[in-house]
Amino acid sequence: MKLSGKTEVYGVIGYPVKHSLSPPMQTKAFQSLGIDAVYVPFEVKPERIKEAAEGLRALNIKGVNVTVPHKEKIAELVDYLSEDAEFLGAVNVVKNVDGELHGYNTDVDGFLQSLLDEGVEIEGKRVTMFGAGGAARAVGYAVLKAGAKFLNIVNRNFSRGKEVGELLGKRGNVLVFPLKDGTVSTLLKDTDIIINTTSVGMKPDDPPLFDYSLIPEGITVVDIIYNPPETPLLEAAKKKGCKTINGLGMLLWQGAFAFEIWTGRRAPVDVMRKVLEEELYG
Repeated sequence: MKLSGKTEVYGVIGYPVKHSLSPPMQTKAFQSLGIDAVYVPFEVKPERIKEAAEGLRALNIKGVNVTVPHKEKIAELVDYLSEDAEFLGAVNVVKNVDGELHGYNTDVDGFLQSLLDEGVEIEGKRVTMFGAGGAARAVGYAVLKAGAKFLNIVNRNFSRGKEVGELLGKRGNVLVFPLKDGTVSTLLKDTDIIINTTSVGMKPDDPPLFDYSLIPEGITVVDIIYNPPETPLLEAAKKKGCKTINGLGMLLWQGAFAFEIWTGRRAPVDVMRKVLEEELYG
């Protein structure tokens, strides 16, 4: 990599951030298109996020990805919000336009594109989503934006689920349920797509999210976890003849759309996908 006074700087801000796969993915994307830019991780403690936002302006850093725990706070600090970012109150991409910070949320379209890649259409479908965290807000908004018939939100913490349900209910038909096997059994009988947005399944000793024998045969099951590539939920769904999708596509496309926002050029998606697969799965 050849650096000069013309080299533009991009990065990712988060806490922690050492595990981020964005630096190798975005660096390779810049290199493949001959763009004179570097992409580096910036570890920013929560209490320093306001200073970090001002630092983007002061240092003329051209753009950053934003990850946990800063997505909501950075939305309050930028000068402009895209429609998706404003609705969700969360930003995962910032572009510096002559000192003015523009905030976007590419998690939404990233999730939708990951399904389209697999031939899955959302319009008119009945969706049951597990979880009510930040990822659930983006994913739930995405399926409603794409025309889902209705969205069921199932969450262990019912009051947290209701908060997310009230927000997403502004965009479509949303019902919220507690995480109980009896309730899940009833819901899944009338579901076309199951989506897991929780962290359950990342560790081998995680207890099941619910009784996986309740998964209907032949539906679509999505788990936004990308490591491991096949969680116990997806493994059980595959045995039921379901179409299964993990979170690699969402990770890829949110980054690809960020690249396009920053550069105005089509992202080298195949290059970026290869980097992620090598980093994650060897």
